[in-house]
Amino acid sequence: MRVGGSTVLRLQIRLQPRASRTCIVGRQGDVIKVQVHAPPVDGAANAALIDLLANILGAPRRAVRIVRGNTSRDKLVEIHSADPAAALRRLEDALSASVDKTPAGD
Repeated sequence: MRVGGSTVLRLQIRLQPRASRTCIVGRQGDVIKVQVHAPPVDGAANAALIDLLANILGAPRRAVRIVRGNTSRDKLVEIHSADPAAALRRLEDALSASVDKTPAGD
């Protein structure tokens, strides 16, 4: 979807708050599994998710917003990007890195 000079990417996220680290864990079908260290209190976990996605995708924090699921682990996130191909490459790189670090047998 195009909005102004940018394209909107939509991601389905399954968030695990209070994890030992903040990272993208991997995929489960169309859903991206993410862990954040922050607790689900006063929006801290959502803020950590937005920070992580903005950092990984190379987007400003204001370009990332939770559209659905503010109080749920299952979220729909929109990212406004002037270069969606680059953002998707960065996301795929992060997902590939998370798969490479998974211990054998998991």
